[in-house]
Amino acid sequence: MELDIRDHIRTIPDFPKPGVLFYDIATLLAHPEAWQATVEQLAAAIAPYKPDLLAGIESRGFLVAAPLALALSCGFMMVRKKGKLPGPTVPYEYDLEYGTDIIEIQEDAVTAGQRIVVLDDLLATGGTAAASVALLRQRGADVVACAVILELIFLAGRANLDVPTISLVAYDE
Repeated sequence: MELDIRDHIRTIPDFPKPGVLFYDIATLLAHPEAWQATVEQLAAAIAPYKPDLLAGIESRGFLVAAPLALALSCGFMMVRKKGKLPGPTVPYEYDLEYGTDIIEIQEDAVTAGQRIVVLDDLLATGGTAAASVALLRQRGADVVACAVILELIFLAGRANLDVPTISLVAYDE
């Protein structure tokens, strides 16, 4: 019987603010068999895209992308919030519901033409994932897919992405 990843994702009501249900992957990461199954399932889903590089979105995307890069024998890079990376960086400003935010990559993180899959733990509204795709394309990357462990489909984040999007678990509430 296949392990159900959903059984290892804890929900925490009213975090980070009242009315929000937080989907916590800490319990998934703490369960070796469930985490291994997650990495294996994502690797199998991503492998057909033949990525050269996996781009993890700060910060839980790092936890997802780094072991996958090892499993797929490809490189790993970080997409971070402004001011978190050393050396020359390339910023990308994007709109939030109320205001803007900035993500960055290191200037030499991407070589034009590299096939990249963007990874995070969760897809909600898709704003940061779409900004990551746009930033990587601006640097000449061929962004071939986006992948997450879980997707909140009621927030329609997938609609903001113009690349194939993979999620292992979907929640509709």
